[in-house]
Amino acid sequence: MNDTNTQHKDRLFKFIFGNPDHKEWTLSLYNALNGSDYTDPEAIEFNTIENVIYMGTKNDVSFIVMDAMNLWEHQSSVNPNLPVRFLIYAGQLYDKYLADNDIYRYGRRLHRLPKPSCICFYNGTEKQPEEQILRLSSAFGAEDGDIEVRVRMLNVNYGFSRALMEVCKVLEEYSEVVDGVRKNRRVMRTLGDAVDAVIDDMPDDYILKKFLVAHRAEVKGMYLTEYNAEKEQQRALREGREEGREIGLEEGRAEGREIGLTEGRTEGQHNEKERAVIAMLKESLPLSLIAKISELSEDTIRTIASGLGITLA
Repeated sequence: MNDTNTQHKDRLFKFIFGNPDHKEWTLSLYNALNGSDYTDPEAIEFNTIENVIYMGTKNDVSFIVMDAMNLWEHQSSVNPNLPVRFLIYAGQLYDKYLADNDIYRYGRRLHRLPKPSCICFYNGTEKQPEEQILRLSSAFGAEDGDIEVRVRMLNVNYGFSRALMEVCKVLEEYSEVVDGVRKNRRVMRTLGDAVDAVIDDMPDDYILKKFLVAHRAEVKGMYLTEYNAEKEQQRALREGREEGREIGLEEGRAEGREIGLTEGRTEGQHNEKERAVIAMLKESLPLSLIAKISELSEDTIRTIASGLGITLA
């Protein structure tokens, strides 16, 4: 997950491993992480809370299988604050679990709860060890605290965590896709071309091949949106702005009000969400898909396109 406070569609990691239609991929990764051999994908119960946001970030994937509450995050930047984010989200999940199972939290009887497992899958460009443990207590300084959260951070860049990927083929293919797009982006004209090349060059016997071909437009939209979010984050950091600040949205707007556009602005004057739309327009993605990804109305997108001299059907 990225750390800019924007509302954009799921990224590729969640699209693959948080997909209710392909629980077998989630189960394969779970087995690889835990040395288990469960075979029934329907044992997985996704419980991701879609609208819970903390400092601009959303939980990627969470699910219960057997007696474990699994919290998975994808991270493309180094963030030592992951434990506190996991703490806050886990609190939301357990609160929901108690309510869903009609558990009285003030009773005298001890209720068994699913054991938490916090995993971060890192595939950023900064060098990181293959595996490390991040602890909430690191944020307490010299003082001891009564609460601890441990996050297992795994480097899933291509070439790392080989033992894990040998067991979970889907994770290995995902890692290859990310690596391929990153390399292609350096030499190809557009990000869309980079994504197309990776999908087209993928061997036909790869598990993800048909899925990515069928969802090519969505995958391109995810990459375009995240790429623009990453650029905005880098710009904000260069200017010394705090992580997680609101980007492109004014606090206190009336519910349902669209983002205002001033005609005649140059592309560089658009906010982050509008720049993501511009990138998708230049890739000639369908209007309906751009609206779905950006969560802007088609009329607003037409206004942006008109300012760029792009005519939409």
